Amino acid sequence: MIQAIQFILSLSILIILHELGHFIPARLFKTRIEKFYLFFDPWFSIFKVKKGETEYGIGWLPLGGYVKIAGMIDESMDKEQMKQPAQPWEFRAKPAWQRLIIMCGGVIVNVLLGMLIYAFVLFIWGDKYLPTKNVKYGIACDSLGKEIGLMDGDKILTVDHKEVEDFHKLPGAILFNKATTIEVERDGKITEVKINPAIYGKMVKTQSFLFDVGFPCDVDTVLPGKGAEKAGLRKGDQIIGVGEKETRFFQQVREQIQSHKGADLALKVLRNKDTLVLHALVSNEGTIGFGPKSDMTKYFDIKQVKYGFFESIPAGVHRSVDKMGEYIGNMRVLFTVKDAHKSLVGFIGIGKMYAPVWDWERFWNFTGFLSLMLAIMNILPIPALDGGHVMFLLYEVITGRKPHEKVMEYAQYAGMILLLAAMLYVNGHDVIKLFHK
Repeated sequence: MIQAIQFILSLSILIILHELGHFIPARLFKTRIEKFYLFFDPWFSIFKVKKGETEYGIGWLPLGGYVKIAGMIDESMDKEQMKQPAQPWEFRAKPAWQRLIIMCGGVIVNVLLGMLIYAFVLFIWGDKYLPTKNVKYGIACDSLGKEIGLMDGDKILTVDHKEVEDFHKLPGAILFNKATTIEVERDGKITEVKINPAIYGKMVKTQSFLFDVGFPCDVDTVLPGKGAEKAGLRKGDQIIGVGEKETRFFQQVREQIQSHKGADLALKVLRNKDTLVLHALVSNEGTIGFGPKSDMTKYFDIKQVKYGFFESIPAGVHRSVDKMGEYIGNMRVLFTVKDAHKSLVGFIGIGKMYAPVWDWERFWNFTGFLSLMLAIMNILPIPALDGGHVMFLLYEVITGRKPHEKVMEYAQYAGMILLLAAMLYVNGHDVIKLFHK
């Protein structure tokens, strides 16, 4: 419920401000606005009020919002209005440069809003990240990471011979750029791991990041009545072996426990200076009932940067440019990597990206990203999106001729069908995943 509320709040903020990006320049150019709606209102609306020429309202279908501009071919497909002679207050009667500004307004607002939000976040909370060079224990690989030749304990040095400052940006640097080599330090020696391009499809399909930061398995909590407590495991113990396997990292411990469901498993434990062997019964779900220390500041030097008010503005712009680059990289993967479309998420998937408890820092960070994402999506040259209208307007500016209204009408139909199909696919995929975990 908290995730859903955060998502609806984010969506409402972004939709209202995006539509204001169209509304304000339209009003400045004395163009009539017939409707301004948060969410869509097919058949009926939750709330509506008319002020002047404009009806303001809230629809019941939370898939977006809209402003209905008089004399414009849009999702309302008001053909009767378009059959009448153009009136001075209508969109179609305005010069091309004014119509271009009106159509670009929403995207411009989304970009500026993303920059403003990130500047605000950096000013209030600053920035913190784990430098790659500070991952002193090395990486803990998943099965795909091991498949490409990485090993537990490797220390990442470069990707395609370029250093990546933030450890958690490494998977993106590998996937988005389709890297060919990863340079690692292994047992004190520098080794180059070559990447088979076939791995990228598997990364997307399995949602694999190849590796995580490796950290010791120090016990922080022991659940009462579970296998760990019955075995005698205590807070402060460090698990250094499971069964016959030595374990350096929590991830290795978890993997070994999960692979022995229902078994009586020997745990090699370091308690103060003593080494003990405890026997724990693994549940049918593959757990024994303990939690590790998860505060990374206990293991690593986390870099924290504070920003003054004026420093936060260029920092917010820089972060926004980075985030847009990441999203464009995601889109490039979508069209160039096999089966990448299967990783798309709809409203359910996006909602799950919010924190399950209210976290303002995470909320605003994700809202900023969504604002930039919506800007990029809306400027795509697809009819029914802002970018589709901009495409036709640029044609008019360059050639001096307006596209025929029938062409724009059919293009609008095609764009709406395409967008509807895409929304049905990604949201249907979300629903299917709910029942096939």
